[in-house]
Amino acid sequence: MKIGDKVRFIYECGGGVVKGFRGKDVVLVEDKDGFEIPMPIRECVVVDTNEYNFQKKTVAPKKEDETALKRSVKQPAKVVADDDWEGVEPVVTYKPAERPEGERLNVSLAFLPMDEKSLSNSRFEAYIINDCNYSFYFTYMSAEGRSWRVRANGMLEPNSKMFLEEFGREELNDIEHVCVQLIPFKAGKSFALKPAMNIERRIDTVKFYKLHLFRENPFFDEGALIYDIVVDDKPTKEIFTDAAEIQKIILENKKGNTQPQKTSKPNLTKGTDILEVDLHIEEIIETTAGMNAFDILNYQLDVVRRTMDENIRNRGMKIVFIHGKGDGVLRNAIGQELRKKYPRCLSQDASFQKYGFGATMVIIK
Repeated sequence: MKIGDKVRFIYECGGGVVKGFRGKDVVLVEDKDGFEIPMPIRECVVVDTNEYNFQKKTVAPKKEDETALKRSVKQPAKVVADDDWEGVEPVVTYKPAERPEGERLNVSLAFLPMDEKSLSNSRFEAYIINDCNYSFYFTYMSAEGRSWRVRANGMLEPNSKMFLEEFGREELNDIEHVCVQLIPFKAGKSFALKPAMNIERRIDTVKFYKLHLFRENPFFDEGALIYDIVVDDKPTKEIFTDAAEIQKIILENKKGNTQPQKTSKPNLTKGTDILEVDLHIEEIIETTAGMNAFDILNYQLDVVRRTMDENIRNRGMKIVFIHGKGDGVLRNAIGQELRKKYPRCLSQDASFQKYGFGATMVIIK
């Protein structure tokens, strides 16, 4: 595919002439109305038919208008299509028209299965959606321990969506913790200044196994799993907890109380090297107001990480995480976390006589 080629969109109506490229994966296609449409290269096909070979005829200006036309850079000459296009209203998938409500920043990440009929074997596509009148310089990253890796970056046009990457199930764990950096602006015009943003999100990879969670949306013809990044100028917030900091905040909120309230702390059993950590949410946080099940699970896992990091040098130490029996979600999440981030430590079910099936013991190595 090269500049000047005529292409047709595979998954959407329309097509046009290749005018340029953005990176190695996105092609800029000019439709018959003169709009440049950014599309993934793999969603375009070069055509040999005359379906998109429309000729553009420039209406010659009058002599008295020639000087003004030469001076006017922003006013293109009028274009008239061939008779074959008379009465045809092509579907334009991208037309950056400003809207009054678009002055508020709204940005989302979207994930789509490539094969809905075989979700268990499907690969996935990731997109970033800009639903506002501003352009963005953006960077899309994923966490690797305490470091970050850039997965995609570029410039996002107003009221548009951009393909970021394709990935398989074996890569789901790599996007559990992502970050999007945004710098909003408007090119060639004055605008209200908006702050640069740095937004971290947890991606619930379990949802990629449930087809009903890929829901209808205004941005794609297919169902998509959408995570809001910015809503009406406000970055979305998630709880990435530091256990010590949360405890400090709780204690500060309790200042002035006449009756001291019980504060849950890890229990170090006397005469042993066993540290008990009760992960029942009511034991580790004062209130769960505003938190959903996913937020609570993240909070509990952050307590696990904090405890492991604080004691990782105490070789031979035993830590018992009391998670309860329940439906096994927290137990499985702890097991996955330990295998992924602390592979040298041993983990097993804790004493059945003391905890039943409701605890996991870790031995620091």
